[in-house]
Amino acid sequence: MSAAVGSPFPAVAIGQHRWRGLAGAVQVRSSAMAAAAPILDDLRLRCATPLPLLRHVADAMAADMRAGLAADGAGELKMIPSYVYSLPTGNETGLFYALDLGGTNFRVLRVQLGGKDRRVIDSKSEQVSIPKEIMHGTTEELFDFIAARLSNFVAKEGGNFRLQKGRMREIGFTFSFPVKQTSIDSGILIKWTKGFAVSGTAGKDVVACLNAAMERQGLDMCVSALVNDTVGTLAGAHYWDEDVMVAVILGTGTNACYIEKNDFIPKLLHLGPVTGNTIINTEWGAFSDGLPLTEFDRDMDAESINPGEQIFEKTISGMYLGEIVRRVLAKMAQEHDLFGHSFADKLAKPFVLRTPHLCAMQQDSSNDLGEVELILRDVIGVNESSLAERRAIVDVSDCIVKRGGRLAGAGIAGILQKMESDSNGLVLGRRTAVAMDGGLYENYPQYRSYMTEAMVELLGPQDSEHVVVEHTKDGSGIGAALLAAANSKYAAQSST
Repeated sequence: MSAAVGSPFPAVAIGQHRWRGLAGAVQVRSSAMAAAAPILDDLRLRCATPLPLLRHVADAMAADMRAGLAADGAGELKMIPSYVYSLPTGNETGLFYALDLGGTNFRVLRVQLGGKDRRVIDSKSEQVSIPKEIMHGTTEELFDFIAARLSNFVAKEGGNFRLQKGRMREIGFTFSFPVKQTSIDSGILIKWTKGFAVSGTAGKDVVACLNAAMERQGLDMCVSALVNDTVGTLAGAHYWDEDVMVAVILGTGTNACYIEKNDFIPKLLHLGPVTGNTIINTEWGAFSDGLPLTEFDRDMDAESINPGEQIFEKTISGMYLGEIVRRVLAKMAQEHDLFGHSFADKLAKPFVLRTPHLCAMQQDSSNDLGEVELILRDVIGVNESSLAERRAIVDVSDCIVKRGGRLAGAGIAGILQKMESDSNGLVLGRRTAVAMDGGLYENYPQYRSYMTEAMVELLGPQDSEHVVVEHTKDGSGIGAALLAAANSKYAAQSST
């Protein structure tokens, strides 16, 4: 070996004893890489997503959708009816509001609609942080806090925003927590998630809670549509493109919804004959049939707050990809001295390595993988790494991200194929659009490419040409306002 290869020192400056020490260190690191190689080889094998496996996942997804539409609890997918029977058409006019509550912040938005010719005349939004004491307070405290901030936002109306005379303000409520929805404007909270521990809300209608809080604030406003973020995304995208039939969120979490014919929802037959379509919220994160899982996935799931649940989400969404990679690297370091004899304490910390770190490492096209070296040092405390080790880390990341992207593509293909089968070939034989939102899809080009690649493999070159994936950034907020307009109690007056 010459000093020009991988050595920061000129050969003439290295004494014989020092050269032996350096060569020994390189030999140890090379031996560690060779010993860790079987872990990477096994990972590639267990994460592989060949076409037959993708076909099984897509077919199983479609079968589980049918089971969930037949009866609650019949499959892994909940297949929750949204009770959205009226999608925005573009004819809507007037001033409408949206409230998006799904985490430690909530967003309020207003939009002035001008009908077919003018569409969205203007829109404004604000984001509000929720104090921790409110997140752990009572139902009235939470909804009074929201209503007060909403009232402040309403007070800033003016300019292009005008409420039609004789009308009450209407709002679409995007509520991204588990609810049992009973109509377009009512839903019972099942449980709080995402760090909320508000007392007294479970088992109550969240729309009634918000309406009561707005009344206490003296705010002349009512909820006319309760939706989750995925349904809002579909509605917002469909407003601009009537070919949108499916919406998918691929971000920290994941979900999908689609437009279903009411004739294909047996569990709603007790409501009597209902013609037309509705949006179905699949809650596809709960799917698990046939997924290629590793010991790292199983260990992560076992240590999670919801073991045995949300397996598809834990395999494909941004919350978990970095953690799976961390677990692989930790095993390589613990068992085979990857990164040398000293095990970095940070590497033992769950979720210290996040999906944006994987993305940055996979974008590193430098010869020495300098960005990878920086992330190893700054994020997981590895101060020294060889080029071979850095390449191995990129390979591990790619393995996990490729599996996630291709499985996401298989899920989308499963939804489209189910719709195609039920429509006797009327879906994929024409232009069909899939609205896509979420930072994972938007910011991770390799993930996006793997997802598209799997869809083309499953749908075939002819049908995949008709499928368009449209990025819809932050579409759920305006989608909720549009659903408030489409389901307005004044809708009949607007159309006459």
